[in-house]
Amino acid sequence: MTSAAHTPLAGRLNTLVIDGRVDAGRAVLVPRGELVHGCADTLARTLKDLPADTSRVDLDMGGVVFMDTAGLQFLDLLDSYGHRHRIPVRATHWNGQPRRILELAGLDTSDPLHHTADPSDPSGLSCPSDLPYPSDASDLSALSDLSLSNPEPGPPAASAVALERAEQLDVLREEVEQLRRAIVSRPVIDQARGVLMATHACTSDEAWNVLREASQLSNTKLRTVAAAVTAGAETDGPAPPQELRRALRTAITRCLGRPRQDIVTTTPIRQDPS
Repeated sequence: MTSAAHTPLAGRLNTLVIDGRVDAGRAVLVPRGELVHGCADTLARTLKDLPADTSRVDLDMGGVVFMDTAGLQFLDLLDSYGHRHRIPVRATHWNGQPRRILELAGLDTSDPLHHTADPSDPSGLSCPSDLPYPSDASDLSALSDLSLSNPEPGPPAASAVALERAEQLDVLREEVEQLRRAIVSRPVIDQARGVLMATHACTSDEAWNVLREASQLSNTKLRTVAAAVTAGAETDGPAPPQELRRALRTAITRCLGRPRQDIVTTTPIRQDPS
């Protein structure tokens, strides 16, 4: 089950598609794209196509990348559907810019429709349809005046902006660590390439391919392979482990295109005297 919105003027697909499935009365809908003008119509068509015996509707909003005030109309429609059919509806897994908009609107960023879990509860909780909408999508500052009342609020949700910044910081830290490891590994890899180039009269690229192939064959980190080659080239240096020696011989045969018997025995891959 897939629904897509069309722009009324151009007659072409816009940026919202809703995929879905129904299992044992539970409908799982997955919107992808942007909650902009026309998104509520797309949702309406999707909800209309649901089986009559649908007893629950869950929306996974992780694929929504942008949202303006039309997104609140989207939520209002979903909320109204739940109350009209007296079934629970949920919209979860918000992230990025849409999550920030929910926060500005004063809505629960984990599930802005959590109060609809029991539509038969006559507690009179507020719902999105009770709230005013800004008439202009650019006037998002007005969203900060919106709120949903909840007589039993759960623990305060973390700031959506803070969560996004924390995610970005984690990504940045990982990139910095990868760069640091690359910088540390570069000298020993260059030295190992030099050893192979001098020993086998090969090019820098061919030496690199030998190291990479040996790393894959022996399931050993490239830096570890390079360190073993470099250490073995020194006077009285230790021979690489037997498995790595075999991997180096095979890599040289494959990458340099020489028969195994023609390979010049080098210090890095020499047999251990023992």
